[in-house]
Amino acid sequence: MVIVVGKNTASATLGHMRRVCVFCGSSPGARPAYTTAAAAMGRALAARGLGLVYGGGNVGLMGVLADAALAAGGEVHGVIPEPLRGRELAHAGLTALEVTAGMHPRKARMVELADAFVAMPGGFGTFDELFEVMTWAQLGIHSGPIGVLDVEGYFEPFTALCARAIGEGFVRPEFAALVVRAAEPDVLLDRLAAHRSPSVRKWVDLSES
Repeated sequence: MVIVVGKNTASATLGHMRRVCVFCGSSPGARPAYTTAAAAMGRALAARGLGLVYGGGNVGLMGVLADAALAAGGEVHGVIPEPLRGRELAHAGLTALEVTAGMHPRKARMVELADAFVAMPGGFGTFDELFEVMTWAQLGIHSGPIGVLDVEGYFEPFTALCARAIGEGFVRPEFAALVVRAAEPDVLLDRLAAHRSPSVRKWVDLSES
């Protein structure tokens, strides 16, 4: 089931990007810097004419991000599962809101809508979304650039984990360039606009078996 609320307006382009999907926490986190960064990201997207795609919530960093983008005149397209909407967590003031039957359709729809992806500080749900878009890029399912907004070094352990996976032979070395990092929203958006994902070979070539 998909319910669309509001009118989805066209956004201007920046290079190959029209909309950026941002994954972030449904909680504000322990540091004020996280909230500050979420608001700055929302404003930066709106200032560049880039639409925001996000999880549709009105709480935590998600709510701060959406409110900042809307206040700056940006387009905000939310995608939320019905169980969360039913708990009155859906943002009521978005440009458009889609309600899906569950978490898996939500993630697939967010990928469909976006041209690039950003992870901000968040919890297990944010990690899940980030790793899924990384996996899909690795498999050639999408070619959108991926970035992390590394607020106060939040993603340093993530970077170390990825390097460990490459060093241990579980991830191909060329995928070290799959994700770009920056501590400031404008720097990250510049890097995403210039970034091209590594070329993808078949992960498994059945003709060789």
